[in-house]
Order: sequence, then structure tokens, then C-alpha cells
Amino acid sequence: MITKTFTRVLVAAFLLAGLAACSAPVGSQTASGNATVFEGARLITGDGSAPIENSAFVIQNDQFTAVGRKGQIEVPAGAERVDLSGKTVMPAKVDMHGHLGYENVVEGTTAKENFTRENLIDHLERYAYLGFSGVVDIASLTEREIMPGDHLNLFMAPRDPKMPKTGRFPWGNVPFQVQEEVIPNAALFRTAGPGISWPGAGATGHASRNDVMYPVTTEEEARRAVQDYAKNKVAFVKIWVDDRGGKLKTLPPPLYRAIIDEARKHNLTVAAHTVKLADAKELYKAGLVGSTHMPVRDGEEPDEELLTIIRDRVAKSDRPLWFTEHGNLNALGPEGWDDPLLWEMLSREQVQQQQGKNIRKMTPEVVARAREESKQMGEVARKFIKAGIKLVFGSDNGAAGRGYGWYNQQEFESWIDMGFTPMEAIVMATRDAAEIAGFNTGLVTAGRSADFIVLDANPLENIKNSRRINKVYLRGKEVDRTTMRTTWQAKWKTAAARS
Repeated sequence: MITKTFTRVLVAAFLLAGLAACSAPVGSQTASGNATVFEGARLITGDGSAPIENSAFVIQNDQFTAVGRKGQIEVPAGAERVDLSGKTVMPAKVDMHGHLGYENVVEGTTAKENFTRENLIDHLERYAYLGFSGVVDIASLTEREIMPGDHLNLFMAPRDPKMPKTGRFPWGNVPFQVQEEVIPNAALFRTAGPGISWPGAGATGHASRNDVMYPVTTEEEARRAVQDYAKNKVAFVKIWVDDRGGKLKTLPPPLYRAIIDEARKHNLTVAAHTVKLADAKELYKAGLVGSTHMPVRDGEEPDEELLTIIRDRVAKSDRPLWFTEHGNLNALGPEGWDDPLLWEMLSREQVQQQQGKNIRKMTPEVVARAREESKQMGEVARKFIKAGIKLVFGSDNGAAGRGYGWYNQQEFESWIDMGFTPMEAIVMATRDAAEIAGFNTGLVTAGRSADFIVLDANPLENIKNSRRINKVYLRGKEVDRTTMRTTWQAKWKTAAARS
């Protein structure tokens, strides 16, 4: 009897010890595990507060577990130490408006045929190389229901006799598969699906992206498109409300109201490419959450009625309202395309092939006009921000010849030409963009994914210092940028040999 009692006590003691070990505070001396402490850097946390000089932060199980000044945080016993003295650390960035998969970066071509798993991952690696931890893709090439309006779209693939007339487009589900994965050395990926538009009035630019969205002409079709959309784990539903200067018919109010209403039933939000003041008012009244550009553009500006509608929506909404925008990139001048970081990703010869004509057009007069335009755009953006909408980073990148990834870097820097401070730019591209995108990143703080950039200079002094990347860490592991460069440069030689 005594033996049995003693055994029960002994077992209970072991169980309690096990529970105590499991519940020990993260970063404590008893839970060293795979901990690493990074010390000595100037730390920009991403929340807008003053940098922490001579900082220290602990990473364990791919997350930040303790952040503060060196010598003032508890470091697990046996933790590996990394000296970052003289460096600046900032959170990794997030892109809320990408167009991935279509571009062959080295060849400078855009096509559906390029949209493969391998090419999509190449793009995500380029994002990682430049310090992006996540990206939301828009107008993804993925199968969807064939809608009645498809036959009205001159760009549509059903003109090819090999394509089906009913059922689903056989474009595959690569984007939906990749967003379920965590790929080493690559940014995380989410998709906003193919999008919804009036037939032929969706994404413009290269024809390969013109026909991927659901084409709808009736409220019934609009709701059916959302219902099909909702079968997948999309970031949001994207719509286009833009008549392209009166050249196209676009979604009228009854259709976009139906889309927003149906999306709400499926707990989805809607983001719009919109231009006109009148449409912006109706869209926000109906419940629009996101705008993939400035909500009002092309010569129109927000009036007090629209700003009042937005303020009312912000007060009542359970989700933050957001928009993406950047300045005129010509404001950076020709030197914007003359940088060692770019040439690590694409050869000088290919940069000249793909961008030479545009670079030569950047005369001092063009640059001056672009800077003035960027300043004006910033003034309008601040009106929306003051009304309560968050400006977050969105590159709208994905067309051939933009030096994929580098274009994103330029757009990040263009916020300074719009009148924002480097700290504002960092917060909008890290904490705020991550919040909207739904990624557990964007801040250097306990509980967030350990995604950060180590810089050789301080971006708060000059935003161009954000190009001076020493290392990138995603999910607590250093990104293998050396292997990426080697792989890309091997492709340069192959492409050069063919030309």
C-alpha cells in the first residue's frame, strides 16, 4: 500500500514538473531550446517609436520572444549570440498589391505560360532577397467557373477551340497551393484570387492578365462569382471599377453593391480598383474595405462628403479600411536604376534592355515634374489618412521590364517624395501592411514571426539606406541570398547566350 502511494506521488511529481517546464515563460533561463540573441544593433521595431540603441532581441522557435536594450532583457541560458554592432535592424516589409507569376524576370517577358510553381517561387525569393516577408497577389492565374459573360470578352481564351465552353478554366491552382506552404528563403504568399470585373474591363497592361477575372454583367452573375470565389481561402475579393477614361464599360453600382453584399455573407471583404469620386462614394457607402490605389484619382480629389462617409465607416467598421499608393517613380531619376543591389538581381545589360528607353526619358524636367506630382499625391493621401484609412504598401508590380523586386524597393522609397518621413514609410510598409494582409509579421516584438532586415546604414537618416542590406532573416532563419544570386546569374548567362 505504501509502495503504491509512493508511486502515485512520484508520478504526480513528474507530471507537475513536466507541466511547469511547458508553462515556463518564453525567454526564461529554463527554456533555452534553440534560442539566439542578436545584440548591439540600432533597432527600429516598426511601431513608430524611437529606435532602440544598442538593442538586444531573442529569437526562439522562429519568433521574437524578448526585445529591449542589451543587458536589460532576460536571455536563455546557452543561447547563441550574434553581434550586430554598427548595424540597423528593421522589420521585414509586406506588399499588399502584387501581380506575381506572369513575368519571366530574366527574359523580360509576360505570359500565362510563365505562371508555374517554379516561377512563382522565384518571385517570392526575389521578395525575400529585398526584405519582404509576405505578399498578397491580385489577379492570380487560377481556375474559376466559366461565366456567361466570358464570350463577350475579346481577350478570352474560349476563342481557342481547345478551351471548354462550360465548367472551369483549366488554369490549375498553383496560387491556392502555394499560399498553404511555408517555403524556405521565400516570402509568405496569399492570393486575392482572379478578381471580378465587367467583361474586358479588369486588369489592363499585358493581355495575359486581361481575361483571368470573373466577367459579370448581372447581379445574379456577380453573386455567383463571389460564391465561387468563396470556395478558396482568399485574402479578399478584388473588383475593378474603372472605365479607362470613358473607353470601356465598367461595373455599375448595382453590380458592385451585389458583390460587396454577397462577400459580406461569406465573411469576405472587397477591395476595389476605383477612380471616380462618384463611384468612391457609392462603394464606401456599400461597405468597401480596401482600395488598391488612391480611392479617387485622375484629376478628381476627395470632397468633404466622401471624407465624411469614410469617417463614418471607420467609426462603425470592425475591420481597418486601407488603400495602397506610391509616388511617381520618375522622381527618383536615372540614378534610381543605377544601384549595386539591383545588379545582384538582374544584370546591367538586361536592365538597359528592359528599361533603357524609360531611363533615357528621365530628363531633369521630367524628374522635377514627377517630384511635384508625387508631392501632390501625398497631400491627397494625407486627407484619406486623416479620415481614418490606413495607407499600406502595395507595389502593383508584375509587368515585364520592371526588374522584379527592385520596382518594389523604388516604390517604398517614393513615399518620401510624397512627403512622408522614413519612419512613416517603415511603419506603413511593415506593421500596418502586415496587419491588413493577415501575416504575423511586420513588428520586432514578442510573439511575432522573426522576420527582419539587417542594414549597413540607418534608413531613418536616408531612405536609400534601406537598399544597403547586409542580411535578411525570415522566420528566424537567415535567407540564403548568396545561392539566389548564383542561381540568377547562371540564368543571365543562359539568356545572353541565346540572344
